[in-house]
Amino acid sequence: MARRSFLTSESVTEGHPDKVCDQIADAILDKIYEQDNQARVACEVCVSTGLVVLLGEITTKCYVDFNQITRDVIDRIGYNHPELGFEAKNVAIITAIKEQSPDISFGVSHAINSCETVGSVDERKDSKLTGAGDQGMMFGYASDETAELMPLPIVLAHKLARKLAALRHDGVYSWLRPDGKTQVTVEYEDDKPVHIHSIVVSTQHSEDVDLVTIRKSLITSLIEPNLPAELFDDKTEIYINPSGRFVLGGPAGDSGLTGRKIIVDTYGGVISHGGGSFSGKDPTKVDRSAAYVARYIAKNIVEAKLAKRVEVRLAYAIGLAHPLDVTINSYGTSKYSDEALSAAVQKVFDLTPDGIINGLNLRRPIYSQTSCYGAFGRTDNSLPWEVCDKVSALQAALQ
Repeated sequence: MARRSFLTSESVTEGHPDKVCDQIADAILDKIYEQDNQARVACEVCVSTGLVVLLGEITTKCYVDFNQITRDVIDRIGYNHPELGFEAKNVAIITAIKEQSPDISFGVSHAINSCETVGSVDERKDSKLTGAGDQGMMFGYASDETAELMPLPIVLAHKLARKLAALRHDGVYSWLRPDGKTQVTVEYEDDKPVHIHSIVVSTQHSEDVDLVTIRKSLITSLIEPNLPAELFDDKTEIYINPSGRFVLGGPAGDSGLTGRKIIVDTYGGVISHGGGSFSGKDPTKVDRSAAYVARYIAKNIVEAKLAKRVEVRLAYAIGLAHPLDVTINSYGTSKYSDEALSAAVQKVFDLTPDGIINGLNLRRPIYSQTSCYGAFGRTDNSLPWEVCDKVSALQAALQ
């Protein structure tokens, strides 16, 4: 008997309050990196009705206009009218940013190799290795179930969210507003997607449109053209604005905070997550860079036909140059043992912070494009961790 299961993933548009925060944080990082790619940035943002608060730790030699960056992002998203309760030109901005702690800074700038090399400050000050900016676990994933080597539900959820935003930006429906969410549930048999079970779309809208119009319009222009016909039929359940009304939205309807959409940013809930978020962090923070390299590893393993599906787990300690844990889970889809795959990965990839940053060329302003619609499986831009250039090296390492 076939094994039946379901997987649900969500996405959100750029007008979602948490995503407003992520986009501001990454815009600040990118603007700093245009001038100072050695800066240490850990920028957090929170928003509410008419208010943005910028906080965190930033150490840099350059000057950037935080207020102007913030207003530009908000305007680009589409919060540019007072009726939305959150308007680019009138929003109040409070800045509470300080420099990185000198203790953290020293540990990152002067790393140790292992517990045997832990020493005093004087003993470590000559070290030129970059240490991990924090402790934690990071996960990467790839699967051959889609062309993007991503889980199908998150691919479809992002596709719907992006199209929903495009319908607004392109003026197709004047009643659409910036805040929106999508959700897709896919039915699987023996780990293969066989049917789209349900779709949820919630979109902010103007006062002067009724639910019937919203539903008919979005089924015709959003859902039907953007889902695979072989998986979508009259048994698929469709819920559009199930609350019945969504006029008050964005930061005026709900507060927002950086890092609250970590599953949207990654794999839609299909694998474990260490809990760390991405936006506003420079790549010495392994929450970000190690998650990127874990995806890079996983994608190259699947592209090399070494496994059909794989999860990569890395773990780091603050101030340490090398990872504490490199674990591979191929879910029984590889002819090689997971231990053999892990050994091959450690031969091919330099997993120190310096190795990750230099190998993926991460000290450049590429982060704003990842702050909405996910960091992985993107086909609309060129991201270094999506490149499959280690296929031959991995295959050779297993010979």
